[in-house]
Amino acid sequence: MEPTAFVTLITNVGFPVAVSAYLLIRLEKQIIGLTSSINKLNTIISAKLGVVIDIGDGNKTA
Repeated sequence: MEPTAFVTLITNVGFPVAVSAYLLIRLEKQIIGLTSSINKLNTIISAKLGVVIDIGDGNKTA
């Protein structure tokens, strides 16, 4: 493989992969925080309505 082809390959594939990985790592904390907030909201709403909501698969049971 020629050096120019290798550089082109890194430019076309490596850079987008690196940027995507960086963004996923950086946004992981926010995603975990949002998941926690949704679970807390789910608990509060189910307590107010008197309904038990299974968090595992999202099915409601009365």
